[in-house]
Amino acid sequence: MSLGRDFHRLWVAFTVSAFGSAVGLGALPLIAVLALDVSTFQVSMLSALSAVGAVLGLPLGDFIEQRRKRPVMITADLARFVVLGSVPVAAVFDALTYLQLCVVGAVQAAAMIAFQAASGAHLKALVPAEGRPEANSRFEQTNWITLSVGPAIGGALVSLVGATATLAVDAVSFLLSALGVRRIQQPEPAPVRRDGKADFTAGWRYILRHRGLRALFWNSQLFGGPVMMTMPLLTVFMLRDLGLAPWSYGVFLGASCLGGVLGAQLAPGLTRRHGLHRMLIVFGVLRAPWLLLFPLAPHGFSGLVLLTAAETGLLLAAGAFNPSFATYRMEVTEDGFMARVVGSWSISSRCVQPAFMALGGVLAALIGVRGALWVAGASCLLSAVVLPWQSAKPVPLPEPA
Repeated sequence: MSLGRDFHRLWVAFTVSAFGSAVGLGALPLIAVLALDVSTFQVSMLSALSAVGAVLGLPLGDFIEQRRKRPVMITADLARFVVLGSVPVAAVFDALTYLQLCVVGAVQAAAMIAFQAASGAHLKALVPAEGRPEANSRFEQTNWITLSVGPAIGGALVSLVGATATLAVDAVSFLLSALGVRRIQQPEPAPVRRDGKADFTAGWRYILRHRGLRALFWNSQLFGGPVMMTMPLLTVFMLRDLGLAPWSYGVFLGASCLGGVLGAQLAPGLTRRHGLHRMLIVFGVLRAPWLLLFPLAPHGFSGLVLLTAAETGLLLAAGAFNPSFATYRMEVTEDGFMARVVGSWSISSRCVQPAFMALGGVLAALIGVRGALWVAGASCLLSAVVLPWQSAKPVPLPEPA
């Protein structure tokens, strides 16, 4: 179905920024190692800065809720353009420091949370209800396509012109995204204005008081945490335990992302046929068991095949689940709470996922990498238990005092 010119402008802006982010994926730790020769502990601290960004983003949900969303999205994009662009500029003048990388990481994470909170509410207002499954599917497809090709391009740039070049591409992509959002012409609805003190916990209270959202919230943490826990473990597992070449990790990521693209393509048609609730249940269950195949991978090329097949199956199910989840969250969340719900969700994920990654490192030291992968697989399997097995209708909630 046609979603209109303004949605197309938004989609193009998202595609540009998603591609830039995929090219610059992992650039900050890489720059810290190659340009500054920092310690392993300092690299780990850089990876944990998403939690610091979550703390900075805590008061933003209530602020964004009471303002028009498009200017917030543009400001967040411009903030990321400035902070990311400062790194290659500082490198040119030989003024780059580890402290600057830390500030960049924290501000980038906070700006991402602000953008996600504003864009969720903005998309709900921009696209009519019947077009939301298709709109969310297109965003999901774009995400997986850029992830399948962007890191390879980023790796080539690192080899040719250095690690800071990938961050320059990422920075420019956010500038172009801001210009694309600026071109959207449809007037925004007036934001909800409230008197009284800012309420930083309203998004979480809304989630936890709604049966369907509450179930999906715990499901997302039990799924996303273990999946992210496996990412650093797989690097060690593939290169050391399975004896695979470094290029195999790129093949593993690029090929498996095509499963996410396929799942997102299938999502709108399946949603029209079976409904949102059945999509959430079926694909929420189908995405849960794949991590249990990871520790079974044998040595050599056959191990790469098994890992790639398992990751592809996981991402195919996740690619179908995610647009349905995003659409469901839009449908059941009142307009006056949308930015706070999305912001609270994003903050929670950015705290839970690093905690799981840290747990994975501890478990790998205690029981080995395969043992840690078994724990991740079992934890992910639990996510299916807390799915919204009973369909939950929207529950009107009063505005918190």
